[in-house]
Amino acid sequence: MKNLFTLSKEELQIELKALQKSYEEYKEQGLSLDMTRGKPCKEQLDNVSDIISTLTADDYKANDGLDCRNYGILQGISEGRKLFAEILGTSWERIILMGSSSLTAMHDALVRALLFGEVDSEQPWSKEKEIKWLCPVPGYDRHFLITETLGFSLISVPMNENGPDMDIVERLVAEDSSIKGMWAIPLYSNPDGYVYSEETCKRLASMKTAAKDFRIFWDNAYVVHHLYDDKKGSVPDILSLCESSGNPNRVYEFASTSKVTHPGSGISCVATNLDNIAHIEKYLSVQTIGPDKINELRHVRYFQKNPIEKIMEGHARILRPKFEITLSILKEALLPCGFARWNVPMGGYFVSLFVYPGTAKKTVSLAKEIGVAFTPAGATYPYNHDPKDENIRIAPTFPPISDVEQAVGVLCICARLSAVQKRLEEL
Repeated sequence: MKNLFTLSKEELQIELKALQKSYEEYKEQGLSLDMTRGKPCKEQLDNVSDIISTLTADDYKANDGLDCRNYGILQGISEGRKLFAEILGTSWERIILMGSSSLTAMHDALVRALLFGEVDSEQPWSKEKEIKWLCPVPGYDRHFLITETLGFSLISVPMNENGPDMDIVERLVAEDSSIKGMWAIPLYSNPDGYVYSEETCKRLASMKTAAKDFRIFWDNAYVVHHLYDDKKGSVPDILSLCESSGNPNRVYEFASTSKVTHPGSGISCVATNLDNIAHIEKYLSVQTIGPDKINELRHVRYFQKNPIEKIMEGHARILRPKFEITLSILKEALLPCGFARWNVPMGGYFVSLFVYPGTAKKTVSLAKEIGVAFTPAGATYPYNHDPKDENIRIAPTFPPISDVEQAVGVLCICARLSAVQKRLEEL
């Protein structure tokens, strides 16, 4: 297909007939493919399944002699905290270990703020007349759902290759005290795969905010999820940046082993400054008598024998071909058309595709009619509303590569078909 914008109405009609024929041919195949969620595939899970048998019956003591089978130690075992401190580039005293889901830790942190406020709050956030939250877009649907469900008004901020548009962020937080925080995925953002620049990180740490209890939820979910050893992204230690900028309480950083070992039985953490740590512990001591220290110990022991870097190299060997075939098909099928764009991620779990404005929902709907399911269009924006109806999140990690190849091929046909129909309507 030639550039969509150079075709006459007659040429577009010819192209439409050809695309409709290809679409019907796909439809006759009776496909049933699922590209909706960014989950590890079976091969990745099998790659680390020996973690289940890491501990023996008599191996239940931490390095300091603590019996991990019993109650206590709210912050988690020290060797587990040191493990995450090394991953995140911070001090282990700033780490609290949590359960298997970092999303749960994020949800709980927001609920604490709503019920009790933060260490520098004048009152619980629920007592405020209005509470708002900044959402870089496109972004992570589960982030948005948490803040929406808890009653925040969500404000979209556009993303660029350096992270969120900082001119907009700085202006909004400086003039509106009801903006209490923002989401951030600094390394291989979901879904674009962008890496926040050092300048963006410094501006986030030092910016003036009308709300003195403003918080950044720094979800460093893909901190070790590199696709290429020679193209590893990195971001500065945000906790140190905030401290040196005079805003030590500003950030809660989250991470987990969810896509390193097994998502359903991993460990997660919160990293923050010591005042925030004490604030968390005050209420965590009411919520629980102690975490699953056996699972913490299991992970520590496993990583002692199997360094995380080696595990992630194994995962990358499995995932890299899936990303490369996805990007190759997009380049061949959509690049000449002139209406589509995407970033080439060096890590993370997604490819973010922008199709002809006003056609993302139609594209995903057409693919579903064929039997290929993608994340619903709009999911990468607050309230599931993409104002330009152009973004589609592609999750190539879970299906086998043959399914990925077929599904992305279907997506491209549907994107082209929707674009030509839309273009004809506009002429």
